[in-house]
Amino acid sequence: MSHRLDFICLLRLKRPDFLTTMTPEEQAVMGEHIEYIRNISAQGNIALSGAAVDGSVGVVIYRVDSAEEARRLFYNDPAVIAGIGYPELHPFRIGYPTAI
Repeated sequence: MSHRLDFICLLRLKRPDFLTTMTPEEQAVMGEHIEYIRNISAQGNIALSGAAVDGSVGVVIYRVDSAEEARRLFYNDPAVIAGIGYPELHPFRIGYPTAI
């Protein structure tokens, strides 16, 4: 059995008011992005996804078999392709909170 790897993708939006000032084209891209993430998640390749409520950053944690697969998923994301924000991809280790 292979050990799956986690990679964190951060997409820091290019303008602070993005959520309230999206152009129709940007709205379309974000719709494609959400559908893309849903499809990857349905395949079991996402451990977590979400966004800061202030719209400053989106986060996806890919759970994949290789770094190449993480890069492929990352660079094929419509939001990354469209340059909606400043994308970052890093190897990641998910930690679990301890009981307090």
